[in-house]
Amino acid sequence: MSEITRDMVMAFLDGHLDEPARSRVETWLAANPDAMAELGQLQRQSDAIRTLYGPVISEPVPARLSPRSMAAEYARRRWRILSRAAMIVGLLGIGLATGWLLRPAIEGPALYERLIADAVSAHNVYVAENRHAVEVSGEETEHLSSWLSSRLDTALVMPDLSEAGLDFLGGRLLPAPALPGGRAAQLMYEDARGQRATLYVTPAIDAGGPELETLRLGGDNVLYWASLVVTCTIVGPQSPETLRALASIAFAQLTPSATVPVYREL
Repeated sequence: MSEITRDMVMAFLDGHLDEPARSRVETWLAANPDAMAELGQLQRQSDAIRTLYGPVISEPVPARLSPRSMAAEYARRRWRILSRAAMIVGLLGIGLATGWLLRPAIEGPALYERLIADAVSAHNVYVAENRHAVEVSGEETEHLSSWLSSRLDTALVMPDLSEAGLDFLGGRLLPAPALPGGRAAQLMYEDARGQRATLYVTPAIDAGGPELETLRLGGDNVLYWASLVVTCTIVGPQSPETLRALASIAFAQLTPSATVPVYREL
C-alpha cells in the first residue's frame, strides 16, 4: 500500500485519522512488522513524554521566550555568528568526514519488540478468517499440544480460558524468523460476543526486554511476558484488565512452576 506515508502513521498514532484511513494503516502495519515495532517504540516514548512534561503545558511562558526578548537576543548573536562563518566553512569538510567515520550504527528494534510486532501482525491476519482461522481445530487439543510441542521443542499445553468466558478455537504453527528456532505457535480464542484473542507463544529466549509489558497498537491491546519457559504475547480488542486476567490464567498453565512477573504499564 504505497499510499501509506510516515505522516499517516504519525496521525494514526495520535488518533487523528478517520475510520477508513485507520483501517488502511492497520492493514499496512499488519504486513510490516518492523513498522509495527517502531510504532510501539514511538507510543511508549509519547506516553513517557506526556507523563514527564504534561504539567509544563499549564505554566506561563517565561519572559525570556517572548517574541521581543528573542528578537533582541537574535540581534546580539547575529554578528558573532557572521564573524565565525569563515572558520566554520574551513572546518566543515573535516567535520563532515569525521562525522561520517564516527557515525553510530542505526539500532533496529529489540528482539522482544519484533516478537510483539509479529504477534500483532499474525493476529490481524487470522482473526478476520472464518473457515481458516486456525490450522488445527480446538477439538484436537491433545494432537495440537503434541504437534506444537514437537515443533517448538518445548512442552506446550493449550491453556483453558473457559473460566474467563473464552472458547478455544484451535491453533497453528507460524514462522518466527527473528528467533534461532524460527517457529512460533498461535492459539486463538473467542468470547460470547465473537471477539477473538490470540496467544503468540515461542520458546524461552533472551529477548532483551521486560518480563511483562502492556501496550496498545492500533485497535488492539497487547500484553507480553517472558519467562524461563516461554515468551507469550496476548493480542485482542479486550481491555487491558481483561488481558491481565487472561494472562494470569494462561501463565499458570503454560509455566506452572514459574514466578508470575510484575506488570509494567507503558
